[in-house]
Amino acid sequence: MDVWGTTKDVLRSVAPVLGTAVGGPFGGMAARAITGALLGEESDDEGDAAAAIRGATPEQLLALKKADLDFAAQMKALEVDLEKVGAADRADARAMATATGTRMPGMIAAVALTGFFAILSALIFVPIPTAAERPLDIMLGVLGTLITQIAAYYYGSSKGSADKASTIDKLVGGAGGR
Repeated sequence: MDVWGTTKDVLRSVAPVLGTAVGGPFGGMAARAITGALLGEESDDEGDAAAAIRGATPEQLLALKKADLDFAAQMKALEVDLEKVGAADRADARAMATATGTRMPGMIAAVALTGFFAILSALIFVPIPTAAERPLDIMLGVLGTLITQIAAYYYGSSKGSADKASTIDKLVGGAGGR
């Protein structure tokens, strides 16, 4: 069971390096950095770290941002490239799906897309009772995040796209194209 849920999205916004590390081979180290910054004492329990993020104050989120910068420096000193770790994790997931012939990723993607557009259509075209607006907004946000992750699974992450764009710019610029 994933202890992070939507908390991981908050973490990736405030502390992207720690957000990449959680749930992976460096999850324990990330949890210690998070709990140290937010609770004052380190714990390698990812559940404690996720709970601390859910209850964080703005001041604690600022401390978390500092912990993220410190963690990034530690990873650099250890010569660990967290983006490569994340890319390898996605590649392993794709390879497993190919090797087993599972149709589950495609089914999950279809259900998420259908749900996203159904809720979006309902919000646009159907009169929604006031009490149902907030839950539908939350569901739309969660499904939107899931769709982003599905796109990264099938088409690569925005980091990879940015790297490709940078490489193309260098090649075009180097060939006198700009």
